[in-house]
Amino acid sequence: MKKSINLRSLAAQAVEQVVENGQSLSNVLPPMQSKVSDKDKALLQELCFGVLRTLSQLNWLVSKLMSRPMAGKQRTVHYLILVGLYQLLHTRIPPHAALAETVEGAVVIKRQQFKGLINGVLRQFQRQQETLLAEFSRHESRYLHPAWLLQRLRKAWPEQWENIVEANNQRPPMWLRVNRQHHSRDEWLTLLDESGITGFTHPRYPDAVRLETPMPVSALPGFEKGWVTVQDASAQGCVDLLDPQNGEAILDLCAAPGGKTTHILEAAPQAKVLAVDVDATRIKRVHENLARLNMQAEVKTGDGRYPQQWCGERQFDRILLDAPCSATGVIRRHPDIKWLRRDADIQELAQLQSDILDAIWPHLKQGGTLLYATCSIMPEENSQQIAAFLSRTPDAELNQTGTPANPGIQNLPAADEGDGFFYAKLIKK
Repeated sequence: MKKSINLRSLAAQAVEQVVENGQSLSNVLPPMQSKVSDKDKALLQELCFGVLRTLSQLNWLVSKLMSRPMAGKQRTVHYLILVGLYQLLHTRIPPHAALAETVEGAVVIKRQQFKGLINGVLRQFQRQQETLLAEFSRHESRYLHPAWLLQRLRKAWPEQWENIVEANNQRPPMWLRVNRQHHSRDEWLTLLDESGITGFTHPRYPDAVRLETPMPVSALPGFEKGWVTVQDASAQGCVDLLDPQNGEAILDLCAAPGGKTTHILEAAPQAKVLAVDVDATRIKRVHENLARLNMQAEVKTGDGRYPQQWCGERQFDRILLDAPCSATGVIRRHPDIKWLRRDADIQELAQLQSDILDAIWPHLKQGGTLLYATCSIMPEENSQQIAAFLSRTPDAELNQTGTPANPGIQNLPAADEGDGFFYAKLIKK
């Protein structure tokens, strides 16, 4: 391992890419992780996710500890200081090691002239920690969310917004989906128990198991044989509501990375499934997931707004539309969402969802089922979206999911529960 690789400097550069350049962490992190050992991959991920989860707090602390912010080409130093603060506050890394490695990070990014400054700021924080944290606990930044998002959450969920914020700031639980083609959930739970691992079932989703402690997939019985897949419980709810049947033509629209495509085929192995996504890069993941589970589906790259381009006049018995959305229900899994999203995005996404719904509805057979789903908790993308669709689509009827006045089922994120998720089941009359 080259000495020049410094995890703290890599983490600082990754977070800078997200916050300053609007890059997604899932794009930035893998190339950086490929440079380090397996043991260090997990720590690098912890530092990046942790800094983004607590960014409001860390920025506030820096504003108190420094008379003026680092600007321009020195901005990476600011993020290096954030990485240092995060370690001191939120990890069990011995403070002397956290300090030494963070200061050393300045050399790797060719900013050695700032070593003294970084050391000074972090030591000053150690001295003033109690006073600073007491003051921070009274500041609006303590919610660790941007102001626009807090405002929307308060408006949409006046009773629950604090619980939502708290859930968003936690580490996510690890949910698995047992492949019913190999074992029932209870049979696989017995195998898990025999491996010395504790798992819990979900009251509503029959294939879902939550691990007491997240762990590498290599430790799970039969993972490489396709017995089990990592998938959040709420995401599994889609296929239970869709209720796919053998022999049916089923469209999984916005299908990448393929978790729901494979779940459809576990529930109905003889279904004829077409999986479509607009992102050619992410389509590769659909192929990988199908291959791991030894399943067959037709896979295409295509835009949901223009179905004729990829399916002509074809019609389907069932359509799963997991619509592009703000992803405000999965912030605990992707803390960068808080800093990548903007207030204006909600309206733009609602328009895109509306366009896709209108474009794909003619491709549903009479008597067929369309399940609309998002991993959002914003009413504009969810209940309001479906209410508007029902009002302009005379042959669409809500089924099993809410009432015409308040359409859909909304899951909110909670500690031992699934992610924030919305479903509306529509039948073509």
